[in-house]
Amino acid sequence: MDKSMYRQRVELLRQEMRREGIDAYMILTDDFHASEYVGDYFKCREYISGFDGSAGVLAVTEQEACLWTDGRYFLQAADQLQDTGIELMKMGEPGVPTIDIWLKKVLEKGGCLGYDGRTVSSTRAGELKKLLSGVSFREDTDLVGRIWKDRPGLPEKEIWLLDTAYTGKERRDKLDMVRENLKKEGADWQVIASLDDIGWLFNIRGGDIDFNPVPLAFAMIGKEETILYIAPSAAPAAVRAALEKDGVLIRPYLQIFEDLKGLAGVRVIMDLSSCSAALSKALPSTCTLLERPCCTTAAKARKNPVEMENERTAHIRDGVAVTKLLFWLDQPEQKKRISEGKLTELDVSEKLLSLRRQQSGFVEQSFGSIIAAGPHGAVIHYEPTQETNIPVQENTFLLMDTGGHYMQGTTDITRTVVIGTACQEMKKHYTAVLRGHLDLASAVFRSGTCGLQLDLLARAPLWEIGLDFNHGTGHGVGYLMNVHEGPQRIANRGNMVPFEEGMLTSDEPGIYLEGRYGIRIENLMLCTRAFETETGTFLNFETVTMVPYDRRAIDPSRLTEKEIVILNSYHEKVYRLLSPFLTFEECSWLRAATQPLQR
Repeated sequence: MDKSMYRQRVELLRQEMRREGIDAYMILTDDFHASEYVGDYFKCREYISGFDGSAGVLAVTEQEACLWTDGRYFLQAADQLQDTGIELMKMGEPGVPTIDIWLKKVLEKGGCLGYDGRTVSSTRAGELKKLLSGVSFREDTDLVGRIWKDRPGLPEKEIWLLDTAYTGKERRDKLDMVRENLKKEGADWQVIASLDDIGWLFNIRGGDIDFNPVPLAFAMIGKEETILYIAPSAAPAAVRAALEKDGVLIRPYLQIFEDLKGLAGVRVIMDLSSCSAALSKALPSTCTLLERPCCTTAAKARKNPVEMENERTAHIRDGVAVTKLLFWLDQPEQKKRISEGKLTELDVSEKLLSLRRQQSGFVEQSFGSIIAAGPHGAVIHYEPTQETNIPVQENTFLLMDTGGHYMQGTTDITRTVVIGTACQEMKKHYTAVLRGHLDLASAVFRSGTCGLQLDLLARAPLWEIGLDFNHGTGHGVGYLMNVHEGPQRIANRGNMVPFEEGMLTSDEPGIYLEGRYGIRIENLMLCTRAFETETGTFLNFETVTMVPYDRRAIDPSRLTEKEIVILNSYHEKVYRLLSPFLTFEECSWLRAATQPLQR
């Protein structure tokens, strides 16, 4: 692939920087809502650099161009940035400066830092201004927009309503909750920019971001008024009527910036981690800004009983689809295709999508399918394309990280399976990952425990053999919403949000050996109440993902007795819940795949 165009785009960006007197220009991945994944209009970093991972920051000066990303994308970024003239900065690695340290160095004698303030959170902008004293800021410069001549337009996909049979709570009740919080905080308005919070609050879904069923929108909730800012063409008459019935005023998407300027002398709540620098800057000086997490975020994370039961249903349906795929891969016809090099990663991806589409309530995939054969499994977020697609390989692993949105909820599952025969080292590595996965899933912990405290359970078996993984262990998951959705997270750094009943979270330790293979095992778990004692309330996890593990990759001698009991109990449940939806041949295969394991 000719990458000279990325060098040319960096030079065009530098021309605009010189024209504006900007010494360093920063391009984030975010849209106007601090979203993890963004629509095509917002892919400025990808346009300039060619790197299309979901996380990364590009910074350009007259002499340098550098891109920072995390461990999930080291291999991918190294490949995509090759020959672009852009240097890869591997975040967290020894000797690699943070972008803050780098900016401080390149702007140490003053100068000007520029960025599009609509795509930088107010929190981040505040950090930069505190760090870079003596530096001037240009927050009104969309320089990429000047050189991106064929830039896609802002998306305006139709919004649709989600019935209370799925949400478990009426829109009016959710809006009342926000108003109760306004009263509690002594505030006049709540401004919401986070797209998943808006989708949850208004019981609406959209399609403005691939695989994330959310509409581009802002919201302002006052003591008496509720305003939803969306593209006028995005709301069909029935949706508009339902919203207006609940007192929701609809205004054009970007009108919020002007409406905020028109406020005077009021108290406004904003979550500055999701509200942009431009959004908070639009508030007049006579207003009082109250920096608070949006009250909808925690409420959204605690799935209610209706949502929890729906999620169980969604995961059974998804489990049927994935189990049918595993059965299909194990049939003589596919084994022959594999031996002849005729079954590719994209073939597997397309087959799984066809099986999901057969399931009742299926809407779409929850992210681009990661189907990674052999060495591609070591690229943590590898997604096959026509250019990278390779045949499924024998005597190694096939890693499949996939998910679906159903009317009943969102799924995210990873199964790594043996193609051919597993050597002893493969079994050793797979079993270590499985142990950490099972140990976390079976945890019992006191209320108030956070993901930082639980993370060790998943890593300890890997540390015992001198291995680790360079990503978080678990992320929150939305309900027919974003597959990555906080505030809870299981990781070895940073997150101190305590687990609460109803939170849906992934459990996904892994091992990645560059040039050889990757192993990841992932289920989703609901946090549930275990029991209460005089000491307090204790919680545990209920695994809702229902797909067998690959027994051929397990070394039983490396499992504890407790882990074997957990594994066998899980497999018994998988067979019981899935078998009614499978053919006779598929049931026979599943029975063999879930036979009790013994040491």
